[in-house]
Amino acid sequence: MISEIIYKYLSNEASEQEIQTLFEWIDASDENKKQFINLKKTWAITSLSEDFSSEAIPVISIKKKNKLTTFLKFAAVFLVLFGLAKLAFNYSQKTASSKEIVLEWADGRSEIITKTNTEKLILDQNRNLIARKFPNQIIYFGKVQDQEVVYNTLKVPYGKRFKLQLSDGTVVSLNSGTTFKYPEQFGINGKRNVYLTGEAFFEVAKDKTHPFIVHANKVEVEVLGTKFNVSAYPENPTVNSTLIEGSIQMAEAENKSNAVLLVPNQMATWQNNSKKITTKFVDTSIYAAWTKGDIAFKDTPFSTIAKIIERTYDVKIINENSDLARQNFTGSIKISESSVENILELLKRDTPFNYAIKENTITITNIP
Repeated sequence: MISEIIYKYLSNEASEQEIQTLFEWIDASDENKKQFINLKKTWAITSLSEDFSSEAIPVISIKKKNKLTTFLKFAAVFLVLFGLAKLAFNYSQKTASSKEIVLEWADGRSEIITKTNTEKLILDQNRNLIARKFPNQIIYFGKVQDQEVVYNTLKVPYGKRFKLQLSDGTVVSLNSGTTFKYPEQFGINGKRNVYLTGEAFFEVAKDKTHPFIVHANKVEVEVLGTKFNVSAYPENPTVNSTLIEGSIQMAEAENKSNAVLLVPNQMATWQNNSKKITTKFVDTSIYAAWTKGDIAFKDTPFSTIAKIIERTYDVKIINENSDLARQNFTGSIKISESSVENILELLKRDTPFNYAIKENTITITNIP
């Protein structure tokens, strides 16, 4: 009888009297309480698995040697179902006032871009409209004829993302911790050159007479018109370029003969030390997920994931737990619905550890 009441309760079909009976049964013993919690876990996972489409990426999973992969829902409801209290830290809000997106103009001026900024028209020296600036993006217009091409620089800190539409119509999404140097307006002649440190997703406007070139670290990615992602963070010994559609070429900047041509669903990886470029076929949705507000992983080590979380939430993670360091993950996290605390509490349920938070630094340690 009690199992039937639990089923009705979790289905929101239990009467007031049945709910009272259930609560009395739960309070009767610790064993009953434990059994109820385990049933709620199973119910939550089963319900969520039914909501996934055949093409959906699992929300998050933890892979362990000699164990089956377990998929768990990762969102605010997860904390409610498991009786976890919401912690007081909210890193994205806490750091918003101290680290903002900065636009550095070619003439040396700097401007902070915040969510409270209203739409602003940007004019050139001749009072011609060249762009519209919004809180989350800047849209540029037109091309110059014979004037010198001047470059602006956009700096996106940890915990932020931003979007640009360049003067040729190319759309560039900038990830957290990225610096992007680009022409205020492209010249009518020559190549379309931009410079990237960090990560960006490009939707390049087609122009066969003006190749689009992304300069990143010691490589150049050249295209005519396509969609692709480039990851070139300075702390990484590699540069990755992932092609979604079209065609791109990755080449060593100082040795153009050292180059590879990519086809859709391929990723090219440049190794700084060996100066080699390798390619492989990948699930491109993993590498474009951040542009839709997700963090996606596929058999990715915790050390890599920790760095992504640091950039996304503007925190510092110090991991001293060797078991966690050996874990790989597959799945995705909805950034707007998750916090660093959610992630830590979830990971603790599979790999027990302690952690301490001091300001925006998180230290993960072994349980004594």
